[in-house]
Amino acid sequence: MATDVGGLTATTTGVTVRNLHRSFNRSGGVLNGLDLDIAPGEFVALIGRSGSGKSTLLRALAGLDRDVQGYGRISVPEQVSVVFQDSRLLPWKRLLANVTFGLDGKDAAERGLRALTEVGLAGRESAWPAELSGGQQQRAALARSLVREPQLLLADEPFGALDALTRLQMHELLRKLCAVHRPAVLLVTHDVDEAIVLADRVILLDGGVVATDVRIDLAQRSQADPGFAGLRHQLLDALGATGEHLGSDFIAPGQRRVS
Repeated sequence: MATDVGGLTATTTGVTVRNLHRSFNRSGGVLNGLDLDIAPGEFVALIGRSGSGKSTLLRALAGLDRDVQGYGRISVPEQVSVVFQDSRLLPWKRLLANVTFGLDGKDAAERGLRALTEVGLAGRESAWPAELSGGQQQRAALARSLVREPQLLLADEPFGALDALTRLQMHELLRKLCAVHRPAVLLVTHDVDEAIVLADRVILLDGGVVATDVRIDLAQRSQADPGFAGLRHQLLDALGATGEHLGSDFIAPGQRRVS
């Protein structure tokens, strides 16, 4: 079921977006009648140039932007969690208290400890956020999101500020966690390689609508597979950035994007 935008409808059938509009000024819309479906348990990566509406769409699905316009509708699962580029840990709370913040139930602490173990932070429950590395802080952010057993995980460039090695470690961790918890995932990223390696589908936004929708075969996720290079070139070409002519909105393997 679904309703007109201005309020989200909870559903158990994944994500449905129809005819979604959003503009911030009179010069044109950021989202212009966007349609999107995400199945339960499906991992979708969202790419596109800056200003194409990636984060705007994510905020609308999270219920953080109620000014979407038009005759569209948004249906999302009842349990939704968001992970941002920075961990957004509360510096005055220790790690376990950060992970379980706002969590109801007598077993909250037990669930929090279990989540910290899942992300490789067992024994650090009493640490302050400032005592953690950037990668550890993002692990804690994942634990805080997954401890609520979300049916939809929204991730807005969660690894964009990490170094190359830590990013690869976080990719592997996210894959394992998603295999266990099975949420639907919408990952916003500027890294085409990251999108291919992690996602079941890669969606490209352009002009405020879905311009490209590509399903990823399991073999293509390996950079050693010939299909990886072809798919990467296809997506970069769709972005208008190929070979040595990568724009500043995109990053090549091993590079870091500076926001």
